[in-house]
Amino acid sequence: MDKHDGSNRKNQELVRTLVSLIRVLEDGQKGMAELGERLHDPALRRYFLLESLTRANFRGELENILHRHGVADVHETGTASGALYRAWAGLKSALGAGDHALLESAEQGEAETRDAYRIALAADLPLSIRQLLTEQHTHILVAQDYRREQREGQKAA
Repeated sequence: MDKHDGSNRKNQELVRTLVSLIRVLEDGQKGMAELGERLHDPALRRYFLLESLTRANFRGELENILHRHGVADVHETGTASGALYRAWAGLKSALGAGDHALLESAEQGEAETRDAYRIALAADLPLSIRQLLTEQHTHILVAQDYRREQREGQKAA
């Protein structure tokens, strides 16, 4: 194996890893926006809409890395499981579910995002990309903790 083959293989792993994250971030962006529109609590509505924008920003950062690594355009539409979670949240909302049930849906949908970041951080990626992914992953974990606290607060109320 020559040096070029190893470099090409690493670039393929980088592309595959980032495209996978972009797909789940697309799901998160759409899901947060849709839930933000359905929640009754104005503060939670604003929070979810802001988180949707954060996911879009994360996607943009990853797409920029791909552009620098020779990927001309990234056309991702999310995942089938993400669409299923959004449909389930929509059904809950249509059936009159309150904010507590919608927050549960958000937690379920974000499990895929959390897992995708864990897998990505286990990949052989350049340090600068690992640092960016670690920052994004940390934000996602903190956001999940906040949503869980809000859901538990809704249940207690």
